[in-house]
Amino acid sequence: MEPIKSNPPRLFVCTAIENKDEVEERYEKAYNYFQSLVAEHSEKEAHDALNNAACKNHEDVSLGMLMSILTEPHNAIKCYRDLTLITRDGLTCVLNNLSNLILERYLKFHDITRNQLLWLIKEMIRNAVNGVDSVCWNLMRYASGGDITPKNIQLVESLLDIYIENRAWLDKFPVLICMVVYTYLRLIEDHNIPQLMNLRQKEVNFVITLIRERFSDVLTLGRDLVRLLQNVARIPEFNQLWQDIFMNPKSLCPTFTNVLQLLQTRTSRRYLQSRLTPDMERKLVFLTSQVRFGHHKKYQEWFQRQYLATPESQSLRSDMIRFIVGVIHPTNELLCSDIIPRWAVIGWLLTTCTSNVAASNAKLALFYDWLFYDPEKDNIMNIEPAILVMHHSMRSHPAVTATLLDFLCRIIPNFYPPFADKVRQGIFNSLQQIIEKRVLPNLHPLFDSPKLDRELRTTVRDTFKEFCTNGNGEGVSGLRDEGSEDLPRGGPDEPAFSDDEDEVAPNIAEDTDDDDLPLSEVRARERPELAAALPLVLRPLAETLLDERTSAAATALINACSAPMPTAAALADLFAAAVQEGPPLRITRNPTQAELDVALNTPLFAMFSYIMGSGSGHDVELRRKLIWETFKEIHSQNILHSVGFSLLFYLKVCYDRERSAERDAAKRKNVKFKADVYREYCSNIELKVADGLAYDFERCQENDANLLVWLIPDVYREFKDYSQNHIRMLHAIVMALDAGQLQRLVSLTLQGILMMFKSDDITTMISTSLGWETFEQYCLWQLLTAHDISVEDVLPIIPKLSHKDHSEALTSVLLMLKQEKPVAEVVRQLFCRPVDNEDKTVVAALMYWCQDYEDKVADLVAILLSTRYPGTSPNKRKRSGKHSIPPNAPPSVESVLGHLEMLRVHCVNQNDMSIFNLECMQKALQLAQSNSTDSLRRQYNELLALAWEDELPISRRARKLVASATPANQNLHSSNEDSEDDEIVKPKQGKRRKKAISDSD
Repeated sequence: MEPIKSNPPRLFVCTAIENKDEVEERYEKAYNYFQSLVAEHSEKEAHDALNNAACKNHEDVSLGMLMSILTEPHNAIKCYRDLTLITRDGLTCVLNNLSNLILERYLKFHDITRNQLLWLIKEMIRNAVNGVDSVCWNLMRYASGGDITPKNIQLVESLLDIYIENRAWLDKFPVLICMVVYTYLRLIEDHNIPQLMNLRQKEVNFVITLIRERFSDVLTLGRDLVRLLQNVARIPEFNQLWQDIFMNPKSLCPTFTNVLQLLQTRTSRRYLQSRLTPDMERKLVFLTSQVRFGHHKKYQEWFQRQYLATPESQSLRSDMIRFIVGVIHPTNELLCSDIIPRWAVIGWLLTTCTSNVAASNAKLALFYDWLFYDPEKDNIMNIEPAILVMHHSMRSHPAVTATLLDFLCRIIPNFYPPFADKVRQGIFNSLQQIIEKRVLPNLHPLFDSPKLDRELRTTVRDTFKEFCTNGNGEGVSGLRDEGSEDLPRGGPDEPAFSDDEDEVAPNIAEDTDDDDLPLSEVRARERPELAAALPLVLRPLAETLLDERTSAAATALINACSAPMPTAAALADLFAAAVQEGPPLRITRNPTQAELDVALNTPLFAMFSYIMGSGSGHDVELRRKLIWETFKEIHSQNILHSVGFSLLFYLKVCYDRERSAERDAAKRKNVKFKADVYREYCSNIELKVADGLAYDFERCQENDANLLVWLIPDVYREFKDYSQNHIRMLHAIVMALDAGQLQRLVSLTLQGILMMFKSDDITTMISTSLGWETFEQYCLWQLLTAHDISVEDVLPIIPKLSHKDHSEALTSVLLMLKQEKPVAEVVRQLFCRPVDNEDKTVVAALMYWCQDYEDKVADLVAILLSTRYPGTSPNKRKRSGKHSIPPNAPPSVESVLGHLEMLRVHCVNQNDMSIFNLECMQKALQLAQSNSTDSLRRQYNELLALAWEDELPISRRARKLVASATPANQNLHSSNEDSEDDEIVKPKQGKRRKKAISDSD
């Protein structure tokens, strides 16, 4: 047997001074294990050995084969074939690890590894491997804008070729289609040099094809799609697309009305995030969440050298500003801390820009959400940075404020002249929201500052006169502003841009020496303060905890706590610092046991383990009490948001482990999820369980969507009384979902594992959801459909749904009606909808039902119309009942006649008046003609003229005669008894008469 290779091929490029990290060591170990199985064996023997090993150690075998594919091109084809044969999970393990490798290590890949990665993706697409779209998404993030280096161009072109060759596969993933369009629209802007023209034309052709053929999917990109299309509008193909958008929108998509539809839709954060590489994202998140003011300059200088040093990279500034504005939304804790604020980072990006075009695009990126801002749908965090940049720059950088104000004034008439009023309204909405939310108390010092030149001040006053000083010397807030220019703008340690070093004078002397220290040393200076608050014996353990940030270090510290006990406040600060310095709690879609073990090795889980432990004794109880008090302190100080969902994660892991360890099926069923621990946690921090779950779900979706989806089945099972129909929990869920995660929840529902809804009061939940984003509402309705929510449960909202503002919900309700048979209550609610010639909901439902149930639809509509004239019914027939409709109940006569008129127009256009020729409809129309007012007869003369004259009651003489009409008429008029029951029994006589009428026709 050939000895195992001592130097396996390398996945990553490493310098001589770099040590192997644990990831590389893990892959090398797996590779050596794989080689030991196949070395000096025939193909059959090797395959048998791999199969046997996969049964016992599937993950190591898979990773070893993955490394072989990525590093040994000559073995790749055979190795991939063997991998597909021995896999036990449809390559899920390989895909998860591949995604992690890409996100964490792609920039370190050897050239061979990068080429093999692309080859592997093509093979998996060709074999329709489930989940490879997620790998494509992650890899596309490295197709960076502002980068025309050969390696980046090779990746861009290779991915483009893969999508072109596998277009049928791509069409199955609408979200990936949007990502491809968004990515390549951004890249086309950079590929405008002669040597890249062939690539650019190929990109243009493909993107145009995707947009035109899949415009209904691309619509979900929202307003940033328009921003990117503006940047490439001069290219002939895109110019023609613009002409179609403006002049012939229906040719692109039947539901597309005009460009305003896009501009009023906020772009999902996932797309804004996608235009930064994971490495850039980590650095910007670090800068805005970890770096204290006074220490930021060196980090910004490093960032600029790394990512913004070339002329081409200037276009990246727009991507970064959109990311900061739309994705980085700091907590109140961060906003109140001395961490460098978002506006200061954006100000640095603006002031260091070296290209006029890039500077203009960066300003547009900053103000883009202002232009069509809707307080009901948009987020104030998206408009806050721009106003704060202008406000804080007035003191030290008045030129920055001047250029931004000038841009804001000019963009109103120039963005798109036909929409000038709408842009003005959007900006005014933004400014009003800024005042209402107290982002700034008053806009007068900004808009009327003496530091602005006279012409600009005049322009600003004319444009924003509602927000400038009025005749009484009062600003929009109603406070007098005389001499406000002389008021201080902030303390001496107010954040400033990095190139304003002479004006920055932090008031803490020792902090001024930290400017050139690494962040780790800056944090080290804070550690004595954290440790000093603890008893002397615990201080070395606290230092160890801050250094290692492990569960073992936390356990050692907790076990050492004894009289005198540390305070809960001191422990809260210590554990919060230890957790915040470590990696956030995140998992893959299908976490392995090894991954869960790594996740649990953090300080929080040591605290959970201790409070759930079986030990007893006075000291043990004191420590548990201290831990509960520490959790309460963490919550009250709002210094750590991960405790609640981390506890849910821990309880689920413990539950799954206990069930897996129990081999007896009967005993396994008796294993309980320790939900009481979470209830005790909520009680301790003085939150209701439902509110605690909602809060933790909201924080969890911000932290990691995979973790949230992983928790959902257990939480909804164990806390069903609190979670079902809980609107905040549902919103947190649908905000985080992608298509794959939604499909997983639907699958769990169909299997009976997940139950998220109950029919009680479901209409309140649906009504609240009407303001959510389009994709969020579609996710909600997909989940509702999977739960078999019936039409009866949503009936009360049918009249309230606007066909313009609530299209998502109305579409879903219409599809639900399509699956139902017509019944009286549903028809009644449909006819309660406002009459609008553009709203075809009622006509669509009725005409669909008429294909199979025309007689029944006609009966229901006829009875509904007849009961709008209650005076014509004999009193002896009236009686109250559960399903009876009082004569004045909605819908009104006008509403019923209005909808019937729309139905008549449709039937005339379709040349099919059969429903109006039925006997019951004729009697109802005759009744309406006899008893309607003159104005109604004139308004609906064509509809009422459909009644056959020779069948009218005698000369319409009196209601008395109508009330004493034939038994068939009595059946029509007895609505209060049976008109609105779910089942209507038609008299046989009616059927015979209908046949006679048909024969005479």
